[in-house]
Amino acid sequence: MPDPPPEEPRTIVARATGSAGNALRSLLEIAINGSGVLPGAKSAAAKHLVKAGSAEDALESLVVSHAGLAVAQGFVTNIGGIATIAVGLPVNIAGLAVIQTRLVASIAHLRGYDVDSRRVRTALILTLLGADGVNRLMRLGTLPTTPLAIATAPVFDPSLDRLVSEKVFAALAGRIGGRNAAVLFARRIPLLGGGVSGAMDGVSTIEIGAYAREQFVRRRLSEDGPGAS
Repeated sequence: MPDPPPEEPRTIVARATGSAGNALRSLLEIAINGSGVLPGAKSAAAKHLVKAGSAEDALESLVVSHAGLAVAQGFVTNIGGIATIAVGLPVNIAGLAVIQTRLVASIAHLRGYDVDSRRVRTALILTLLGADGVNRLMRLGTLPTTPLAIATAPVFDPSLDRLVSEKVFAALAGRIGGRNAAVLFARRIPLLGGGVSGAMDGVSTIEIGAYAREQFVRRRLSEDGPGAS
């Protein structure tokens, strides 16, 4: 029986991009709507808003709590439903991405953005690259604009959404090598190996939270957060 004809490069790229998009859409669903032991972004935002008393104070609390979740490796790798997004990504990387996306979505929600909007969801995913990642792609001309501009654009751009999915998925996958190298080195030093991965995750989560607060500027005048009149 003759071998099937080789796939066209464009077909291979389209399939890879589609897988990235599907994985990140599943990630968003878990982060925004919750799954297993992890409540969704809106619930988290409401809880912190009630506790803190104002939206801006709630943002500080959200960043601190999500940094703590990121450090707790055993927690983030056991979020219910995480297997649905671990396509080409280790579960711990996917779990961290859920935590960080949940933080970004909570910040956006408290700042007055509709996290169910496709434009905002594209922006949420892009924010995971952080300031350095987004600025680098913009300098290269790969990315046309910032998460804020995407979230507030007049229409949803499917081609931009696919581009963002591809770049963010590649960045998440690329973290594997750096993480493994750091952990392997740290294991040579007593007491350090067990904590280095969690520390890296905590720091990166704080940085992502800061970038999200910079990008998702307030869209409501009231300090009472979502739902305020």
